[in-house]
Amino acid sequence: MVAEARSFTRAAARLNVSPSALSQTIGKLEKRIGLRLLARTTRSVALTEAGERLFNVVQPRVGEIEAALTALKSLRDRPSGTLRITTSEHPALTILEPALARLMPLYPDISVEISIDYGLTDIVADRFDAGIRLGEHLTQDMIAVPISPALRMAVVGAPGYFARHPRPMIPEDLHAHRCVNIRFPRHGNLAQWEFEKDGRAVNVRVNAVLVNNSMQLGLAAALDGIGLVWTGADIVRPHIENGALVQVLEDWCPSFAGYHLYYPSRAQPSSALAVLVEALRYRSDT
Repeated sequence: MVAEARSFTRAAARLNVSPSALSQTIGKLEKRIGLRLLARTTRSVALTEAGERLFNVVQPRVGEIEAALTALKSLRDRPSGTLRITTSEHPALTILEPALARLMPLYPDISVEISIDYGLTDIVADRFDAGIRLGEHLTQDMIAVPISPALRMAVVGAPGYFARHPRPMIPEDLHAHRCVNIRFPRHGNLAQWEFEKDGRAVNVRVNAVLVNNSMQLGLAAALDGIGLVWTGADIVRPHIENGALVQVLEDWCPSFAGYHLYYPSRAQPSSALAVLVEALRYRSDT
């Protein structure tokens, strides 16, 4: 820089250092190699013969380094790399996969690994880039981005099931019904069916005639009339509309905070994660 600018003052300004600091740096280099590299006068700075030989060798290398750094910057600006995401099955199927179907053709350098888990995974300890969970299950040290509207649960059964059993009118009536329940793999607990009406909360441990750990399997069992299932209302809405399922206890199923994508607040999101965040971010006007 000094050789090109022919001035310590101008070179120091370009490098954002003081002229004296730059002069000391050059002096240390000259002392180390035992040769004068720059001829200094009160008016100008010029290369010595040794300095010119060194400059001719170093200057192309510096250009190569600058070009490589520019290429790295463009790589950073072009989202790439592997994203590891932990999520439960429902948002993976209804939110994440449709977003990836739109996103990944636009960013071929991004790859995604999805881990289906119903537990509250520690994304830092397990080295995930992000997780997807309901808003009520997030810890305060996470950046959380809403990716769905408010949700509701629904209790549904097949018309054939209700031809053999009376419809439950209150949550406690479920004790007399055959139900299809889910077991959370990480904790081994059966889900309690949660209800609320007029400020009164009721949790019911149902009589499970079929236990599974798959939302899709539970839905299939309900459609086949094996028993009642408690699941996301958006999952069963098409089946309710076409008459394949009948909803009960609707007034006991209020809405609750929807899904959020979350990642550690102390982490700087990669360009790939930033792209995914914007693709998933829920906007109420869309």
